[in-house]
Amino acid sequence: MVIRPRTLGTLLRHLVDLLDGDVEAAYTEAGLDWRPRYTPVLRALMREGEASIRAMSRAIGISHSAVSQTVSQMQRDGLVEMKPGADARERIVALSPKAEAMIPALQRQWAATNAAADQLDAELSAPLSTIASEAIDALTQTAFGERIRRALETPGVPNEP
Repeated sequence: MVIRPRTLGTLLRHLVDLLDGDVEAAYTEAGLDWRPRYTPVLRALMREGEASIRAMSRAIGISHSAVSQTVSQMQRDGLVEMKPGADARERIVALSPKAEAMIPALQRQWAATNAAADQLDAELSAPLSTIASEAIDALTQTAFGERIRRALETPGVPNEP
């Protein structure tokens, strides 16, 4: 059996699994019923106040669909409340009293998570946070799909990795 090197996608999924799993475990240890994916939504609502999913999507830099799914989960968990917007299609998201009560404990967890991320960055040959930001900027300029199409058009690209 030949074991092929892990590809970029596999490495990134594994990295996110390692990070999110431990962050979620830290929330649980702190007695918080919280998922890491809720944090960008909460932070946007803390910063901007009530907002539409579209506005949050733009502010966070995450797709409308991803924000909508996260907000739905948060609503099921009693963390946000939905209000009608200016038209029938728009929904306005507001923090629930339950979420507001959690904010001080969450801020403590975020500070600890940021300190742990700083420690991780210090152990690496280049800070992960810097590399991730640079990768996002580069992919915003030229999408990965476009890069794949270009590679396929390049003579000498092998049929198998």
